[in-house]
Amino acid sequence: MPVYSGTMAKKKKFYRSTNKLIAGVCSGLAEGFGVSSELVRLYWLIGTAGSAILPGIVIYIFLWTWMPLRTPQSGQTDLGGS
Repeated sequence: MPVYSGTMAKKKKFYRSTNKLIAGVCSGLAEGFGVSSELVRLYWLIGTAGSAILPGIVIYIFLWTWMPLRTPQSGQTDLGGS
């Protein structure tokens, strides 16, 4: 049986990014996973083209409505500066 320390692993929360091209979904996923937004956009484009386009668009629209928009933290501007 595994032994856990007093803290639980934090669950990742995904937000749509304000640094966006269309709706901020790919940028938000990239920020959540800690990778480049261009890489996420490239994977989305390849996956969408490889799946007859419609499923990729439906998933993007679902994520657009499901992921909340990230609000600036106190002391930050809309551009993400501090």
